[in-house]
Amino acid sequence: MKDMTIGQYFPGDSLVHKLDPRTKIILSFTFIFILFFVKTFSAYALALIYLFVITKVADIPFKMLFRGIKSLFFIIFLTVSLNIFMIKGETLFTIFGLTASKEGLRYALFMAIRIVLMVMGSSVMTLTTSPIRLTDGLEKLMKPLTYVKVPASEISMMMSIALRFIPTLTEETQKIIKAQKARGANFETGSLIKRAKAMVPILIPLFISSFRRADELANAMEARLYRGGEGRTKLKELKYKKADYLAYIIVFLYFAAMIGLNYTALP
Repeated sequence: MKDMTIGQYFPGDSLVHKLDPRTKIILSFTFIFILFFVKTFSAYALALIYLFVITKVADIPFKMLFRGIKSLFFIIFLTVSLNIFMIKGETLFTIFGLTASKEGLRYALFMAIRIVLMVMGSSVMTLTTSPIRLTDGLEKLMKPLTYVKVPASEISMMMSIALRFIPTLTEETQKIIKAQKARGANFETGSLIKRAKAMVPILIPLFISSFRRADELANAMEARLYRGGEGRTKLKELKYKKADYLAYIIVFLYFAAMIGLNYTALP
């Protein structure tokens, strides 16, 4: 659980914590969109500086953002490997009949950095926004969809619950793995097929636990007479403040600088 940052909430009283959840959601999605747009190392360096400043303002240890990357190491490694050998260009080396190109290496590095920054940017949003406020923010942003009969309240609730249960299920998985190892299970040696079969004693209890948690959550919501967003009132209505408008101006200017650096700086 300590290595999973997406879905966790880091309580605090910083300026970032106090921002409207809609502000953080919009800025986070804009940040991710720009990551797909820029294609220079200097622009990515500026994005890393942005995350560093945000964590300092939010009083969150910067190293906490790197914890979530550990669980994605295999995906990053696979992405880098595929891009190095699949993109044609100037040959760097050949191994097992596969040719690595200079262009493929450059694109693979871009992809790896992009994935890392995306995870870190998403983690900042969830670390500084409680699940309840995140749900309210998503519901408010999706409210225009209700005019075309889209259940915005239910969708936002499902998304926030999914984010909240990521670290919970990760912790549950670690407990199951430790319990199976104590019973003599081996997940680290043997052929690929044997390792796949060894995952069955993990997946079955995990699925059972997930369904049990979902059933308990449904019963709890039913006991509290939850009926979606229709006729539902809130203790604290979301309202934009001066800090939110200022955050939009500062961050969008910073994003504009990233885009400008993408065209003016050296790759």
